[in-house]
Amino acid sequence: MKKNLNRRPAARHWPVRGFTLIEVMVALLVFSLGVLGMVGMQARAMQFGAQSEDRMRAALLADEIVASMWANQSTTPGSTTLAAWQARVKDSTGSGLLNGVGTVSSADTSGVVTITITWTSPSRNSTTASYMTQVAMP
Repeated sequence: MKKNLNRRPAARHWPVRGFTLIEVMVALLVFSLGVLGMVGMQARAMQFGAQSEDRMRAALLADEIVASMWANQSTTPGSTTLAAWQARVKDSTGSGLLNGVGTVSSADTSGVVTITITWTSPSRNSTTASYMTQVAMP
């Protein structure tokens, strides 16, 4: 009888125990990290949405005082108009902002009016945010 020298010896099949369990645990880890990332992105999106809403309210409030000055054809609002506007800026339960403060200042005689609104942003760890606009009045 001839021996075949090119033949490999039969491989032994060792039982692999627990391999499927490790695969499942790794898959759960990857899935958990993905879900955690999605939750973080959702929280940031909500935070950016709240900041955007605050900035929009500040722009609308500034627009409101500018419209009143344009209607009166003046670079300074009347004292009662200014007081009522500042109360609306401060009223966070209505259309105002949390700890909102609104100021209107006329820098020079060129007719440029600066409107600044500051507020406390609850979505940014209670830091102060501000909105400033300048309008050239005729």
